[in-house]
Amino acid sequence: MLAIHWFLPTSGDSRSDLSLGNAVGVSGSRVTATDVQRAPDIDYLGQIARSAEQLGFRGALTPTSSWCEDAWVVTAGLTQVTERLRYLVAFRPGLQSPLLAAQMAATYQRISGGRLLLNLVTGGDDVEQRRFGDFLNKPDRYARAGEFLHVLRALWTGEVVDFAGEHLRLEGAQLIAPPDWPDVYLGGSSAEAITVAARYADVYLTWGEPPAAVAEKIAAVRAAAQDEGRELRFGIRLHAIARDTSADAWAEADRLLAGLSPEAITQAQAVQRASQSEGQRRMTALHGGRTDALEIAPNLWAGVGLVRGGAGTALVGSHEDVADRIEEYHQLGIDEFILSGYPHLEEAYRVGEGVLPVLRRRGLLEENLGLKVPSRAQRSTAGHGP
Repeated sequence: MLAIHWFLPTSGDSRSDLSLGNAVGVSGSRVTATDVQRAPDIDYLGQIARSAEQLGFRGALTPTSSWCEDAWVVTAGLTQVTERLRYLVAFRPGLQSPLLAAQMAATYQRISGGRLLLNLVTGGDDVEQRRFGDFLNKPDRYARAGEFLHVLRALWTGEVVDFAGEHLRLEGAQLIAPPDWPDVYLGGSSAEAITVAARYADVYLTWGEPPAAVAEKIAAVRAAAQDEGRELRFGIRLHAIARDTSADAWAEADRLLAGLSPEAITQAQAVQRASQSEGQRRMTALHGGRTDALEIAPNLWAGVGLVRGGAGTALVGSHEDVADRIEEYHQLGIDEFILSGYPHLEEAYRVGEGVLPVLRRRGLLEENLGLKVPSRAQRSTAGHGP
């Protein structure tokens, strides 16, 4: 069965600005309540989360960036206004100790009824990392991430952990009363990323490349995991523009493209080319900054990546078209899909009411995708409430 997740735009939302939520900070400014765009306040994000839950999405990814609200804090608050929706919290290892991260995750699991998922982000841009005070280069960041996950998984056993690595050192670390532990999601196209994912991740994430490229990447990661004696699940991050008809969907893509100025595209492309991320390089190569050849595979549009760093492709088409492409990726081995659209509230309904029913009719989705967890009142009665 498929797991379909949504996205929480914690840097702001808009009906037209594709650069909002940019992973490499092209937009360069925060969205405020006085802007024409939608500020990422808890009320608006709560609207999206509650809608995603009601529509049948399994969870929601919350990004990490110097332009975003903090994913841990925001989603911990949102667990108290939702009942089943899981939260895929993106965080950067190395900005906190493994024991502190384990404590935070344990507390999160207890107050949410076990709805935390962890998306480990090593950081693909040196400029972004230095804003956080992290001056390691990319290979060292992945080496540290491997040490971090090694320690984290050791702490989850409840045993006392002593560890001395190249980047991390702990003595006598122990987590009291470990709960059920969240799955770890990790992406990245470099050899270092694949090595760390193969050893420690539960789910390997890729951005939305054409199916042939995704199949090649899955094969490489699966082989690396087999060498480690492990098996992984696979997920993909995509935007979606789904409408009743294919013509309507492509008209919306054209509308978004028409709102991008040549200056914005040039600026964004310069930032993307400076990134150290192999995944970003592959995303940028899909369009090369051109605006006249953006359908890079059937129903796969690279227009988002003209100005947005990170995930830069969208599934565009009728509800049936988008479901067809999801099924095609699923046949390659993808089980989890993290989707988004502009604006995220309205587009959650477009996908939730249009695409998800098609997938259910095809037997690819369970009737109820939500996690069966006790209500807040029940958790409080049991002594586990906030």
